[in-house]
Amino acid sequence: MLLLFPSLYTQTLQYSFNIGINGYLKTDTLKKPETKFKMKKSPLKAVLLSAFIPGAGQFYNESYWKIPVIAGLSGYFGYEYIRNHNLYKKNRDLYSESQTSENPSGNQTYKSLREFYRNQRDDFMWYFLIVYTLNLVDAYVDAHLFDFDIKDEINGHLPTYKLNLKIKF
Repeated sequence: MLLLFPSLYTQTLQYSFNIGINGYLKTDTLKKPETKFKMKKSPLKAVLLSAFIPGAGQFYNESYWKIPVIAGLSGYFGYEYIRNHNLYKKNRDLYSESQTSENPSGNQTYKSLREFYRNQRDDFMWYFLIVYTLNLVDAYVDAHLFDFDIKDEINGHLPTYKLNLKIKF
């Protein structure tokens, strides 16, 4: 494997040698250079920023293209929640006004519209909560992967293979 990909094994190793009493060469344990990895972006800070302002964690993680997506979905679902809530209240009031002593069941059209807008309002609240949660998860994961390096090549050395096919009749 070392012959195929010599650039994969470029880490410098340090050995210490001691000569024993009987003249044989013995090696001590392998000493690796001590390096401590420190993340450039804090996942906790990214999540807290996104919790207060959706999209702020993506701004902190420098994922700028995600901000309009999160803002657009959150704004749309929030708008639809408010619109359906207002229509629910309107139809609720119309249905309660249509209930009289002569007709205690009221106008069934207003009742069905009231139920429809209540269900729509509840659905859009769930959609908003899903986008909000995904916003937090994305900020957390993106902060963890901020230091992850993606390269198209493996140090410029890609193996090449040739395939020959011969068919004889």
